[in-house]
Parts: sequence; structure tokens; C-alpha cells
Amino acid sequence: MASLKISLAQINFTIGDFEGNTSKIADTLFTAKRAGIDLVVFSELAVCGYMPEDLLDFPWFIDKCEQSLEAVAESCQGISAIVGGVMRQSGVGKQLQNVACFMQNGRIEKVIAKTLLPTYDVFSEARYFQAASSNEIIVVKDTKIGIAICEDLWHHYNSFEYEKNPIEELIEQGAELIINPSASPYYVGKEELRNKVFQEQSLKYQVPIVHVNQLGMHTELLFDGRSKVYDSNGTKIISLPAYEEANFSFQFENQQIKTDGKTWNDFPTEIADLYDTLIFGIRDYFKKMGFTKAVLGSSGGIDSALVQTLASKALGAENVLAVLMPSKYSSEGSISDAIALSENLGNSYHVLPITEVHQAYEQTLVSIFQDTAVGLAEENIQARSRAILLMAISNKFGNILLNTSNKSEMAVGYSTLYGDLCGSLSVIGDVYKTKVYELCHYINQTTTIIPQNIIEKEPSAELRPDQKDSDSLPEYAVLDSILRLYIEEQRGLDEIIMEGYDPTMVQKIIEMVNRNEYKRYQAPPIIKVSSKSFGRGRSMPLVAKYQ
Repeated sequence: MASLKISLAQINFTIGDFEGNTSKIADTLFTAKRAGIDLVVFSELAVCGYMPEDLLDFPWFIDKCEQSLEAVAESCQGISAIVGGVMRQSGVGKQLQNVACFMQNGRIEKVIAKTLLPTYDVFSEARYFQAASSNEIIVVKDTKIGIAICEDLWHHYNSFEYEKNPIEELIEQGAELIINPSASPYYVGKEELRNKVFQEQSLKYQVPIVHVNQLGMHTELLFDGRSKVYDSNGTKIISLPAYEEANFSFQFENQQIKTDGKTWNDFPTEIADLYDTLIFGIRDYFKKMGFTKAVLGSSGGIDSALVQTLASKALGAENVLAVLMPSKYSSEGSISDAIALSENLGNSYHVLPITEVHQAYEQTLVSIFQDTAVGLAEENIQARSRAILLMAISNKFGNILLNTSNKSEMAVGYSTLYGDLCGSLSVIGDVYKTKVYELCHYINQTTTIIPQNIIEKEPSAELRPDQKDSDSLPEYAVLDSILRLYIEEQRGLDEIIMEGYDPTMVQKIIEMVNRNEYKRYQAPPIIKVSSKSFGRGRSMPLVAKYQ
């Protein structure tokens, strides 16, 4: 059997950027050909990016996708490639298919369609695509290769098992190698799950598996790369890095994976990985949206401190503007802590007191609010006053507003609609408060960047005298554990109570989550880092009554 030299092409594609995507693919093929590579493998939906959503309803979009695939194929002279995209199909069912095109000799020689179309959580592929009815292998230099597009390798690793098993069909046809072009989004714990799946599948079928994953921030979904190769014994031989474009080649001969001696790196700790993930998410979101500068409200609290630190790392400290907007309830410590943070990071900052703005709103409303008790409405005017100032700065100078609400607050509605819930990107909206503290400790492990007082003081919105988060919420350690059971694990009221939590508290928290769904409908897009984030992947009715 001839030796086959294969290259994994882990590339950061942009949805709909056909020119940019195909240019990257063509450059990769040119370099690979000069290096003597036989076959280059790209990720799922490479030419159009994953997932185009309703762009797939536009005929011009499909035209461009098919034209891009044909253009890439013309580059495959003296080299072969597997390139993902979307193509029309003439059979019954949906018009489109999610495909991996096998290209060589300057043309598309075979089109392999995806068999298993995920339609759960963040995925909606059955809405757009027709599933393949059968699977077939390709042959490259006498090597029989099975192509299993992303989910086709995960037929029984979800909460259900598919009726078809594409891997078995490919093995029955004599596949000696399984190639898995993927768009597998990140969440904390996902890499461990991937490793389990690939290890078990390669061991079960005694076949090497090549996994090439997409890279990049695509709205809320974040693709971390980490493409990898497993041998037929279930051993990981190659692993590409997270959050960076990379190419890596290996020899495949006599069903053996041969490399130049490089091995895969140890996986980072969970908190280090989460830190890197959020920084990459901010950076790639801004780059693809054409943004360069950010603005945020710096309150002297831990949430805004974390977002400011992450943004400074992602965009450069000179590109992050912190705006301090103290009210009559703001403590001197909060102001001095916020200034110290900006000085530590090297950010520009402005102090814009909102006392007079707040009073002007109250004076305007005095005829309507007369004879009523001061309460939540007056508190929220402060938060909305700050949002107006931040959005004015954003409009004037083009600094994109970063939202600083954490997942615990968003879950129970402890945020003001059109106030501190404003922003173009929610950086930590999928990070619980307890994890916010862990991230801040991680950031400060060698040098104090976030002032220790910010981390140690009791959380407060500072919208009324002596206000503390604990006035309205249970301790965050308890709150977050209940929220995880309800949101990520989807446990019901009785199930959570059976875990030993106070029934009254559990009922109150669940009611708060359900009652504040309307706020989350209007929240900014969130960088998804958990298995169940708000926004895409958690679709709940507003007009409903449920417990």
C-alpha cells in the first residue's frame, strides 16, 4: 500500500465571506502541494462557515457556495482535498445538503453528504438540509477513506441514538481511515467529551480517526479548533492547538499514523482554558465585525473588573475605555478601586457622575410619581442613565459597548432592562458569579491586576443606601448550584429539592428564572462557554405558565 501524506488544515473561517474563505483554502493547498502533501482536510462548511442559518434560504448564497467549491476544486491539480460546503440536491426532501467534496484533478470527484443532522441544543440542521440516504468511501492512493461529517461520528453519544450508524456502513465498505470534518462548538467540558468519543469509536472499529474542527467566533458559538488524530488503538497521536490557525501533516501507511515525533500537548486547567476562551471570543468577535475599540461601565465591582481585564487582553489596553459613573450611593472605595484597575491595566478612563442626570429624570417624572413610595423604578433610572451615557459614547466614537452582567444575574433578572443589560456583546453572560471569582483569582495569581478590594468586598449594585446583592439573592455558591441544576442539567423543582436544598428557596429561584425570560430575549449575544447558555440553545416561551 502506498504511503499517504495527509495535512490537517485548521482555519478560522467567516460566515458568508466566500472570497476570504476560498483564498485561505487556496493558499493552504498551494503551500501543501509544495510540501508534497497528498490530501488536505478542511473543516465542515469550510467555504461558507458554520452555521449560515437563514442565509441558506437565499438562492444567491447557495450559488456562491457552489461556485466557491468549484473554484477551490480547480486548485486541486497534483493534490487532493476534502472541503466542506453546501450544495443543492435533486432528490426528494430538502433542496440542500451539508456536504464534504472530495477534490482532485482540478474537479469535484465525489460529493459526500452528511447523514446525521443535529437538531437539538444550538443545532438546527434539519431545518435546512436533507440527510444522506447512504454512505460511501473514497479512494486516495489506494487508501480507502470514509468521510463522516461531524455528527456522523456521534450517532449514540447524545441523549438519544440515531437510527443509522454511518461509521458501521463505512467500515463494512472497507474504510481504513475515518476523516471527520467538523464544526464542533466549544463549552467547558466539551474537549473531554470529544476525546472520549473519538477514543471509543477508533477502538471499537479498530480504525484511525482524523478530526478537523472549525475555528472562530460565529455569533454566540465559539469554535476552538483542537483538531486531532487517533490511531486504531484509541490513542491520541496528534492534537492541534486551541484558538489559533494551524496545519499539521502526518503519514498514513499500513493503517499506521506516522509523525515527525511531535506529540499532543497536555490540556490546560479548566479555569485557564475558560480565560483563554473568553479572550479569543472577544478578539474574534470584534475582528469579524470590523470593530477595534470597546467601552464599558466600570463600577468598581468584580464583574466589570473582569470584563475590563479580559477586553484589555483581547483588544489591547489602549483600545478599551472605562467610564466611571458614580451616583450619590456609590462608595468612595468603588471609585478608587475602578481608577486603580484602569491604572493597572493602562486603560483610559473618564469619571461622569450621574447624580444630576438622575435628579433630572426624577424631576421630570415628579408629577406622575407623586404620592408614591420611592422604590425599584427610581433605582433603575440610575442604571438606565448610565446606559444612555455609554451608548452616547459608543455612537460618538465608535467604541462598542461590552455588557458586564454575569450568568447568575441574568438567570434571576438581577439586571435592568435598557440599563446594565445593554451592550453589543455579553462577555460573561454564560459565566456564573462563583466562576467570576475564580477567573479573577487566576488573573491575579502572579501579579495583582484586579485590586484585591474589588475581589473581597461584598457585591452590591449600589442603587440605594447600604444595598447588598444578598438582600435580594441567596449566597452565590448556593444560588449557582441551584441554577446549574435547573439550567444546565434541566432538573425540575422536586428533583432539585431532593438534592437537599430549601424548598422555598428553590421555588423562589425557579420562579425568578422563569419570570425574567423576557429580559434575556432582549439581552446582547452571549459568548457561549457552558453546555446550556441563554440565547441560542435554550428556547423558552414567554407567554406561558410553568414551574
